[in-house]
Amino acid sequence: MTVELRHLRYAIAAADHGSFRRAARTLSVEESTLSRRIRDLEDELGAALFVRRASGVQLTYAGERFLDHARRAMGEVTHAVVEVGAIGRGEAGAVRVGIFSSLASGFLADLLREYLIKHPDVRTDVFEGSPSGHLSAVRHHQTDIAFLTGEQEVDGCDRLHLWDERVLVAMPRLHRLADFAALSWEDLHAERFIVSEADPGPEIHDYLVKHLAGLGHHPSIERHRVSRDNLMNLVSIGGGLTLTSEATVGANFPGVVYKPLAGELLPFCAFWSPRNDNPALRRMLSLARIMSNRSGVLQQRSRHKPAAGNQGSILPHP
Repeated sequence: MTVELRHLRYAIAAADHGSFRRAARTLSVEESTLSRRIRDLEDELGAALFVRRASGVQLTYAGERFLDHARRAMGEVTHAVVEVGAIGRGEAGAVRVGIFSSLASGFLADLLREYLIKHPDVRTDVFEGSPSGHLSAVRHHQTDIAFLTGEQEVDGCDRLHLWDERVLVAMPRLHRLADFAALSWEDLHAERFIVSEADPGPEIHDYLVKHLAGLGHHPSIERHRVSRDNLMNLVSIGGGLTLTSEATVGANFPGVVYKPLAGELLPFCAFWSPRNDNPALRRMLSLARIMSNRSGVLQQRSRHKPAAGNQGSILPHP
C-alpha cells in the first residue's frame, strides 16, 4: 500500500474532531469509508493511531508522532499548490527582461513600473546587453522578452511593435545649435561626435556614418571607453555631440540639451519566443499591448512613419 494524501487528510480530520463521524461529515465522505481508510493506514504503519471509544477517538502516542509529521506534510503540499497556482496564473514566478534602452523615462519605464505594481510577487529581472545577445537568449529561453529598436524579422522570435521615440542630438547648453527647435543632417555635417566603445556605441557610429556620408561629408567621430553617463558628461564640457532617444532625457545631465532630428523616429519592439509558456511573460505582453493602444502610439506611427531606410536596428542611447 502507498500512503496517499487522503489517508493523511482523514487522520488529521479525525484527530481534530475527536470523532470518525464528525470528521467524515466535514470531509463529505461516508463514516465507514473514513474508518476503513484509517484502519488501512494503521495496518500499513504497523501501529494504532487512535484509541476507539463509544464517545469518539483519541490519539495514541504513535498517533501523536505521526500526526506531527502528517500536518507538516499537508502544509507543504498546500503551500506548493498555492504557489504553483499563482505562478500558473502569472501572479508569481519570474520574468527575465532584456533591454537596450534607457529606463530614465518613456514607455518602457512606464511599462515596468505598472507591471511591478500589478504583479508585486513576480520577480522581474532586468538586464542590459547587445541586441544579438538578447535575441540569442530569447531563442534559448534564457531571456523571456527583449525590448529592442528596429522591426527586423528574427528567426525563432515573435515581434510586436509597441512605441516610437524621436532621435535626439545631445549637445552642450552653449552650443551654436542649442537654440534650434529641430535639426537636420545638414546642420550636423561639420560637428564632432563622440560615442562609447561599448554597446550601443558601434551602431551609433555606423548610423552617423550612414547618414552624414550620404550627404557627401566625412563625419568626425571619436570613440571613448566610458559609460553612458560619463559620455554625457563629456558632451556637457564640449567634448562633442552624440545621439540619444527620448527615453534618456529623464536622466539629468547638467549642461546638456537635446534637440530632435527632424523626421527621425526609432521603432521599438518586443521580441519573445513563441514556445515560451511562462505565464508572467504573457501577462507582460498583455499589459504592453494595452498600454501601447492606450497611449495611441500605433495611431501616431501611421501618421509619422519613418523612411524605409530607418527601419533597421537604430540604437536608443549612447
